[in-house]
Amino acid sequence: MTYNNENAMVETAKDFILPAMMENDCAAMDVSEDYEGLRLSFPRVKIPAGGSLQFEIPSDDPENPDYTKYIEGVILYNHDTCAYWPEGSEYDDTVTPLCSSVDGKTGYGAPGGVCATCALNQYGSVEKGKGKACKNMRNLYILRSGEYMPMLLSLPPTSLRPYSDFVSTIFAARRRPIYAGVVQIGLKRVDNGSNTYSVATFRLLSRLEGEKLLQIKQYADGFREQIKNMNQQRAMEAELGNGETICNAAGDGYQSTGDGEHFCITGGDIDGDHDDLPL
Repeated sequence: MTYNNENAMVETAKDFILPAMMENDCAAMDVSEDYEGLRLSFPRVKIPAGGSLQFEIPSDDPENPDYTKYIEGVILYNHDTCAYWPEGSEYDDTVTPLCSSVDGKTGYGAPGGVCATCALNQYGSVEKGKGKACKNMRNLYILRSGEYMPMLLSLPPTSLRPYSDFVSTIFAARRRPIYAGVVQIGLKRVDNGSNTYSVATFRLLSRLEGEKLLQIKQYADGFREQIKNMNQQRAMEAELGNGETICNAAGDGYQSTGDGEHFCITGGDIDGDHDDLPL
């Protein structure tokens, strides 16, 4: 048993169940045939509005989601993303962003171009205040114990600093990849005098060591490549002007304007319309 910098006890993970450890009598071919032609998506979770301290998690019943104070699991992969809406529309799920980027580097739409030098991605570019007109976000792909498919949690600008500080202290300072530990993500209510909102909190629960670390590394490596290939494919499609929106109005994943709900994984070794999702 060891301690992290917050003086909270951290144990080597024992109970975290990896996909490779789960017994499944269903043949991969049977499962693949069942899913053929469908647009499959990661379960998507957002930081709640209004200072709520509970996450809304998709359940078996779409009309009755589950609610939980914490999300616990392994962060397989994370990457920047950003989008620009006319001011006042950035939190409206029905409004499509004018410009968006899957990696926070290159934007497609209006104005498009290199994100780092874009005038809308500079502090003070909003009509009122000191913030950015472009909304910077970060997508986390979180694998929970006993599950095959990770969920997608999108961090808004207000939660980026807590995440960066957590990763710097717990993983980067020890030269460990982010998939090397089981983390707990919670919520904190913040009131800045004019608005009340929720900010993500992060805590290391346990470290993956030995055989479990090797297993999660193999899983995470394959998953990362598939997501990178998917992002590259979507960026190419956007550059060719096929009309697809790279990220949705809430910044909580990827969707096409055709169905408004899901994306398909394409490119590389996997096609979400025909092959297995990352398992």
